[in-house]
Amino acid sequence: MTITFSRHQGTSPLLISIPHDGRRLPPRIAARMSDEGRALPDTDWHVRKLYAFAEHSGATIVAAKYSRYVVDLNRSPDDGVLYEGRTSSGLCPLRSFAGHAIYNAGEAVSERQRERRFAKYWQPYHEELQEILAHLKEQFGYALLWDAHSIQSSVPQLFEGELPELNIGTNDGRSCPKSVEDAVGRVAAASPYSSVTNGRFKGGYITRHYGRPGDGIFAMQLELAQRCYMNEETLRYDTKRAATLCATLSEMLAAFETSAASVAGG
Repeated sequence: MTITFSRHQGTSPLLISIPHDGRRLPPRIAARMSDEGRALPDTDWHVRKLYAFAEHSGATIVAAKYSRYVVDLNRSPDDGVLYEGRTSSGLCPLRSFAGHAIYNAGEAVSERQRERRFAKYWQPYHEELQEILAHLKEQFGYALLWDAHSIQSSVPQLFEGELPELNIGTNDGRSCPKSVEDAVGRVAAASPYSSVTNGRFKGGYITRHYGRPGDGIFAMQLELAQRCYMNEETLRYDTKRAATLCATLSEMLAAFETSAASVAGG
């Protein structure tokens, strides 16, 4: 059995999902990929390392081991478009965010291959999220999901100009209560970083699918501009920048938990 994700077991109602920091490629898939594809330019670099601090505050953390180029865990099973009128990378991407081919000429992903990847990599990750959220809700009466991402500060194919540093997404308020969204947003606004809520990134499939406030499951996505914690040219993790960012992330997670507990207990 292929182990497709790692899991750190926590003690609080909070689950942190990290679907795009995986960098493994099955050899048969890698052999068909271009140099650009094998370089994995659209990875959410170092996000698992960045959120390691949350282990000490009781969060459960699930992180994918395989690249989003194998299958994108933050896309729906039917491969529906998340943002109408915008470029969509798809469930099994064929091009990078920059528009370069991920596979060698003449290579593609057949429907049969997509089904296999879905069963082997996508389903186990989502079955894990479902199981954890169900357990947390049973234990605490509610469950919290924080979907953790990062992206290059500038991706002309996806958005104009430079992205704000903290991009909070709640599917336009549908994945968590407004008071919870506001509590996290206030921390972001008071931080040293530029921030926006439900701007270019409103939350992908994970936030939209699992966030069900009426059922006691609150979900939020945070898309970080990578300049906050790393060198975007060398891809090196910047310990000093990361330490400053982690202080803000810790406050945002605390606000998420405290405000959600207030709503759930009220």
